[in-house]
Amino acid sequence: MNIKNNIIEIKHNLPATCKLIAVSKTKPNELILEAYNGGQRLFGENKVQELTDKYESLPKDIEWHMIGHLQSNKVKYIAPFVSLIHGVDSIKLLEEINKQGSKVNRIIPCLLQIHIAEEETKFGFSETELLDAVQSATITALKNINIIGLMGMATFTDNTDQIRKEFRSLKMLFEKVKVLKPTGQIVMKELSMGMSGDYKIAVEEGSTMIRVGSSIFGGR
Repeated sequence: MNIKNNIIEIKHNLPATCKLIAVSKTKPNELILEAYNGGQRLFGENKVQELTDKYESLPKDIEWHMIGHLQSNKVKYIAPFVSLIHGVDSIKLLEEINKQGSKVNRIIPCLLQIHIAEEETKFGFSETELLDAVQSATITALKNINIIGLMGMATFTDNTDQIRKEFRSLKMLFEKVKVLKPTGQIVMKELSMGMSGDYKIAVEEGSTMIRVGSSIFGGR
């Protein structure tokens, strides 16, 4: 498994508008360093404890992305350094990120997670909840967060038409919010969608960030 070659190959096939987040969850530091030495700087983790441990022990020019479900009581541990929180799925969580950002004097970039899959297990705002949220005074009051886009996960299925339809609906929602021109803290720049199994479809449908683990590091 040549991690550096895998990264080069994936990036070679990505448009300039799309960033690669290497999903390093459960991977040891030596594999992350192999990716780092291959030029990769954006890494995604889904557990707070693992993320903070890796932040402490790995090079400081790595941009760490929190891509998993984040509990409010864990925000304080990553607030000082996290580059982007992908899965913000409630106003309550957004308020906690704002509170912790204020304590460490940082404006923390966030993506709002949208529920696009047919599976109940996925988290996220519905379309109605999203449109209400981005136009609410509640978010305007939060000065230590920036919402820079949306994130979503497609249904885990072999049906590529369904996956494409879900990604396309997320892109349409992204454009809809853009047209609304909400408050200053909300700028639709990033659309995080696509993982190892479906990122090619996601890129075709307008993704600006793909979250790829096994295609870089191999299976579990």
